Amino acid sequence: VQLQASGGGLVQAGGSLRLSCAASGGLLNTYRMGWFRQAPGKEREFVAAFRWTDGTTNYADSVKGRFTISRDNAKDTVFLQMNSLKPEDTAVYYCARSSYRSGVRRPSDYGYWGQGTLVTVSS
Repeated sequence: VQLQASGGGLVQAGGSLRLSCAASGGLLNTYRMGWFRQAPGKEREFVAAFRWTDGTTNYADSVKGRFTISRDNAKDTVFLQMNSLKPEDTAVYYCARSSYRSGVRRPSDYGYWGQGTLVTVSS
């Protein structure tokens, strides 16, 4: 399975973007999909996750109420709707997949990664 993230770009503070993560080869046997981000000079951090089996979602406190993770089963795609963006949301955003029962918030919980898409929020 290869993951392709897209939808990043430049947006003003308060604006919105929707990121997409398309899976070539499908998402059969997926346990969880996640979004992470990495700002320059910082470690990769958890943003949101979606448990494939029952739709349970998890969010980082910093994005709760502003970001929404969702999926389109027919298109094997996961989305991250980002509203009320802030300059501190600026980062490269990565989608990730876990094929087995694992944790939620650590990069090591996921075995498959997309290439990342850059989100820049100007003040």
